[in-house]
Amino acid sequence: MPNYPPQFLVKSFFIFLLAIAPVSVLRTQQPARYLTAEEAIDSALAHNRDLGLARLDEKIAAAKHREMNAIFLPQADLSYTALTSNNPLNALGFKLQQQTVKQSDFNPALLNDPGNTADFSTRLQVKQPLLNMDLLYIRRALAVQTSLYELKTQRSAEYLAFEVKKAYQQLQLAYEAEAVLKEAVKMANALYVFTNNRVKEGLLQQSDALQVKVRISTVETQLAEAGSDIRNASDYLGLLMGTSYGIIYSVAPPSKEPDTGPVAGLIPADRADFAALKKALESADLMIESSRKSFLPKVNAFASWQLNDNSPFGFAAGSYFAGLQITWDLFRGNSTKNKIITQQAERSKLAAQLQSQQEQSQLELNKTRRRLADALYMITQQQVAVENAAEALRILQDRYEQGLVNSTDVLQAQTQLSRQQLGKAQAVFIYNSTLAYLQFLTSSKK
Repeated sequence: MPNYPPQFLVKSFFIFLLAIAPVSVLRTQQPARYLTAEEAIDSALAHNRDLGLARLDEKIAAAKHREMNAIFLPQADLSYTALTSNNPLNALGFKLQQQTVKQSDFNPALLNDPGNTADFSTRLQVKQPLLNMDLLYIRRALAVQTSLYELKTQRSAEYLAFEVKKAYQQLQLAYEAEAVLKEAVKMANALYVFTNNRVKEGLLQQSDALQVKVRISTVETQLAEAGSDIRNASDYLGLLMGTSYGIIYSVAPPSKEPDTGPVAGLIPADRADFAALKKALESADLMIESSRKSFLPKVNAFASWQLNDNSPFGFAAGSYFAGLQITWDLFRGNSTKNKIITQQAERSKLAAQLQSQQEQSQLELNKTRRRLADALYMITQQQVAVENAAEALRILQDRYEQGLVNSTDVLQAQTQLSRQQLGKAQAVFIYNSTLAYLQFLTSSKK
């Protein structure tokens, strides 16, 4: 199967939010439905439509394997035929089959011009395969392909679980961004109240209050966009889970302490997609062997039982016919030979694809491990930046209340604090989504 590289960049609205000052706006009044990550994954595995298609492919492969049971089981055909003819040969044959031939039927005049003669025949024909080596190997190849599709379904389920985790984490990030904006708008409103009172007292100019109002209006617009992105993230999560459209989900906040457990350094050789390719190689070997076995003779038995009469629904005369057939294809114009060459080339292509995919996956794992370490370092740095920005804002607010700095300085400090808080939330998202991708890369066959 192809690799699925993760998208670790946050949506453009989050990047834009990092550069603006936060303010408040009411989000939709629709109540949110609480959802855990485990519930989201379970729902997706049970109801996702793409995964359902993969399971249908699995059923189709199993049905094709069962279809090959025909190489062991007898085949029976029942037919009823009504014929009429004035052909001398057919007319005499009808009477022979009906066992009604008389001495007078050999009169030359009657033989040459028998007139219309009818025959009503009921036939039961049975065929029993006995030995078809090429079909035996095809059946074995189809059994292997059934296992192949089971492994492909498993890998699809693993990727779906990764996608659900990432979508859940994106929704967590959206709520984190909203929380940062709501907290920042409280500070901006408090600043406006303080500034407006000072304006009334004649200690500050009206332009200071208007500057704060402009900031509030700007961030109210951005907060409305954040609410829309929460709904968009909920819709995507619902699509993965196969649920109704338009439900807004609330989620648990991300863990404050990142999971720093041991990280696998090697891609497991028995990963489901690798195992599926190995099954494809095994199936290719069996198909090649089937082509080789087609040179061997085939043995099949057959029998038929027939009832004939000169009147409809009559069953007067009965006869049987049975035999054993051995067929041997000696030469097919080199078609079988060239078919084997083609199959061998296709097998070599599968082997090369397996090796290439294993090497690419190992490279992707190495990159992901380094990205995980970078994200962990980013979280530490952002935490320090948040603390420093909060302290800087506190100092500037104290100085502003004393008239030592202007409102622009305080607004810039508030913007800086919000930017660093959003940066930390983004770093946590990058770490968690990278960890989920690493787990997807290193999952083993069940």
